[in-house]
Amino acid sequence: MQFRTIIKILGQLVALFSITMVPPALVSLIYKDGGGVPFVLAFVFSIAIGMLAYYPNRKEKGDLKAREGFLIVVLFWLVLGFFASVPLIFLQTPSLSLADAVFEAFSGLTTTGATVLTGIEHLPKSVLFYRQQLQWLGGMGIIVLAVAVLPMLGVGGMQLYRAETPGPVKDSKMTPRIADTAKHLWYIYVSLTAACTVSYWAAGMGWFDAICHAFSTIAIGGFSTYDASMGHFDSPLINIICVVFLIIAAVNFSLHYAAVSSRNVRVYLRDPEFKVFLFIQLALVVLCFAVLSSNQVYMNGDETLDQALFQAVSISTTAGFATDNFAAWPLFLPILLIFSSFIGGCAGSTGGGMKVVRVFLLYLQGVRELNRLVHPRAIYSIKLGRKALPDKVVEAVWGFFSAYALVFVIIMIALLGTGMDNITAFSATAACLNNLGPGLGEVAAHYGDITDTAKWILTIAMVFGRLEIFTLLVLFTPTFWRG
Repeated sequence: MQFRTIIKILGQLVALFSITMVPPALVSLIYKDGGGVPFVLAFVFSIAIGMLAYYPNRKEKGDLKAREGFLIVVLFWLVLGFFASVPLIFLQTPSLSLADAVFEAFSGLTTTGATVLTGIEHLPKSVLFYRQQLQWLGGMGIIVLAVAVLPMLGVGGMQLYRAETPGPVKDSKMTPRIADTAKHLWYIYVSLTAACTVSYWAAGMGWFDAICHAFSTIAIGGFSTYDASMGHFDSPLINIICVVFLIIAAVNFSLHYAAVSSRNVRVYLRDPEFKVFLFIQLALVVLCFAVLSSNQVYMNGDETLDQALFQAVSISTTAGFATDNFAAWPLFLPILLIFSSFIGGCAGSTGGGMKVVRVFLLYLQGVRELNRLVHPRAIYSIKLGRKALPDKVVEAVWGFFSAYALVFVIIMIALLGTGMDNITAFSATAACLNNLGPGLGEVAAHYGDITDTAKWILTIAMVFGRLEIFTLLVLFTPTFWRG
């Protein structure tokens, strides 16, 4: 294990991350909100620590292997989360404890969207912008950005990319060189953010709110500049724009690249995961609309459709934006939507959850086993579209599912041990492990009232969800350290 090379790279990345403290400081100057000092202090602190880690090891040039790649990704997300909390710790308004600051920072970076804050609209503009910016950076992954702009990572770039990018199949690249791949991902990401910003502005948002909500929409994060989230604007048009961009962001970005480069939208229609994803979204919207209509929750059909469409897409894609309190919806709808977040977005998207392709493969595997019961000697292959998948992919999906379930159970039991009630513990675990945000019970509105111990546990859950379980679990295996 090349620890000095790892420390050098971590130092470079922390120094790079310090630059993200500059925009909030500039926002503070523009709006004269008096909140810029914590960000200046955090910038100086971060770049100093980054250089202290980099400079003594600057001559190390060892090539990274898979093990180092996984370790860097995990260490960087942990280190990055704590450095992201530094300006929040320095803040006078609001005054946050260490647990609250770390929880809020990790929630932003992992695009979970769970918050400990209330009275959000009264916070300094710089703080609001910083929260949204954290989600935007975390959406695609700061590591992918680093690979695009730090060519000194060399061969190791592919190892970082494999460890960072969500989804079960990570060996395919859109372009021959990993740096080019990362750049193309960010071109698409930035373009979508710009389009979303302009759309929000045209629909009636101010520029500041439009930029901030575009950041969290394309990142499928869920942070807002208002306590009422998207419900503050009370605009069906804004809701529709949000839904459209959430669906776009929840689709595999490799598909976006393929569609743009080939100038052919049929690329989407040929992708089986995309079709399953749309089917799930449609089914959820129809079911929510039917139940809300039959219980006459809203005044008319238009409002019912607006609420059903927005909340179904927002929760199932793991964004967590709100236009109403879905936890108060009748019958099984709140639990149904929480369970839909386990599926999440497509592989290679900014969505959380287990990913549509994994759930679809689990379904296909289940069907295969049923067929084998009827015809024990028959040979059945699992196909994704027209492509037969090797058994090792299916085995990996089953392994992921098992690990996901195990981590879920352990975290939920740990939360119950803090005195949390059953519904709150279940929904909080689901909301943080799936990077969703809002839950039920005590965490339906915010996480400010739970214990500090519970916040630390849920922070760990967010990191597990963001790094897709295995990337973090592999560090706990003796084989990893012996190899």
